[in-house]
Amino acid sequence: MDIVEVEEDASTAQGEGPAAGEPVREPHPSDSLRTFGAFVQALREHAGLSRVDFANRVRYSKHTVASVELGRRMPDEAFVERAEEALGNTGALRKAARHLTRGEAGLAAWFRRWARLEREAVSLCTYECRLVPGLLQSEAYARAVFEGTVPLRTDEELETQLAARMDRQAMMRERPKVPFSFIVEEHVFRRRFGDARVMRELLDHVLERSAPRNITLQVIPLDAGLHACLDGPVQLLETSEGRRLGYSEGQKNGRLISDAKEVSVLCQRYDTLRSQALNPKESRDLLERLRGEL
Repeated sequence: MDIVEVEEDASTAQGEGPAAGEPVREPHPSDSLRTFGAFVQALREHAGLSRVDFANRVRYSKHTVASVELGRRMPDEAFVERAEEALGNTGALRKAARHLTRGEAGLAAWFRRWARLEREAVSLCTYECRLVPGLLQSEAYARAVFEGTVPLRTDEELETQLAARMDRQAMMRERPKVPFSFIVEEHVFRRRFGDARVMRELLDHVLERSAPRNITLQVIPLDAGLHACLDGPVQLLETSEGRRLGYSEGQKNGRLISDAKEVSVLCQRYDTLRSQALNPKESRDLLERLRGEL
């Protein structure tokens, strides 16, 4: 099997890896994010506002404000607009925000290469049996996942990872002609991670995200028995050149699978799994019933 370990930082992807024996580090934020963050901090301090005061005015947490000022979080449109109003409404932040580019902070070292590939893929398929797929997670669910990770993360690290996950989800909204397929085990949606309200929020989020015509969600019911993908979670994509690649993930590692024969086997398994799962309408009906039971 042609399996490439995806444990590299941004420089490794360019052929400039770390020195021998040097640990893989999280990539630095992009220069544009750092510059924008420093600009926000300077304007905030000039206005005599603490981070807490500013956070209250823009209606974001102080941790989010800190992540933006440190260049570790891509500010969304609402943040930019509220920051403008709080800091004089000069238009400077709106203009600066146009030049922002996403870095890769918050992504696990072994996932970065796949994350870059999926942004350019012409199709993406995901089978998951552990968690709700990252592209379908609500913010509360993603936060709970990160808060439960061992070793524990600082508040700043958690906010950075959460921002990266939410940024990845924008890909589905921004690429309405790209087909996204998800097949998820029913027990994943039954696993409780909070009270009834946050569980309903999760199911509402999944139903909303999977509603567009280019997104297909199928659920494997509890009584489906054995099926074709019992070896574990897998993701598959097709590049614009027509090449198919696979990705699998385990404890603290991930693998990019490029051998054509092995990827072909994974594609056959996924195609077989489609026929073993509920169809999209039945799957939505099941999620709506689960929501009604809460």
